[in-house]
Amino acid sequence: MHTMSLGYWIVVIAVVIAVLYPYVRILRRTGYSAWWVVAMFIPIVNMIMLWVFAFAKWPGVTRVER
Repeated sequence: MHTMSLGYWIVVIAVVIAVLYPYVRILRRTGYSAWWVVAMFIPIVNMIMLWVFAFAKWPGVTRVER
């Protein structure tokens, strides 16, 4: 049986943090709850939410009309 080394898990955790942290910051700046980042782990939901967030009105951002 193959076991993962401690170094492997440290790299995995670092990558997960490096990916999740910007998502949480973006969600907070746009006025959404940081808990929406959990949707990223559900395969179909993450694609749907990407489109929803792309075209939804962001509560924390004021849009300047030209």
